[in-house]
Amino acid sequence: MPLYPAQDSELEAVAALVNSAYRGDSSRVGWTTEADYLDGQRTDADTLRRDLAAQPEAALLLFKDAPDGPPLGTVWLEPAEPGVWYLGMLTIKPDLQDRQLGRTLLAGGEAHAAARGAKRMRMTVVSIRDTLIAWYERRGYAATGETRPFPYDDEKFGLPRVPGLTFIVMEKALG
Repeated sequence: MPLYPAQDSELEAVAALVNSAYRGDSSRVGWTTEADYLDGQRTDADTLRRDLAAQPEAALLLFKDAPDGPPLGTVWLEPAEPGVWYLGMLTIKPDLQDRQLGRTLLAGGEAHAAARGAKRMRMTVVSIRDTLIAWYERRGYAATGETRPFPYDDEKFGLPRVPGLTFIVMEKALG
């Protein structure tokens, strides 16, 4: 799968893709929707720009059919600690989610991090996302037992529609 580093000029399209896959009615076309328990946007171009500037070793990689084509998928990668990289914002365009592109994009992200010294991948998943958690487990990730509170007071993560949301931490050894 060809992965390309996101360019500043692409961040609006990246934000639109991520929001379409997770929030609102457009997200219901795929299976990654969070629309039943989170409103609001998942990200925006300014947030992506700030996050990239704040984490110069991070990578926002795009899956595209061609280098000049629109993004069809995204993955965020950043070093968390020596040998451990954080993986987030794994996204595939909702109408393409039935083509096994997510698992290929995940493997590409893991390879990118491994080439930069990652021995383990870490991620956080909203605790009520049982189907997504099971999907990651089938790809070698396991819950660490650590949980993190959902930031109910930070609209950057969405507007919760249900109480009791938390993140579970999952990890996978790369080898």
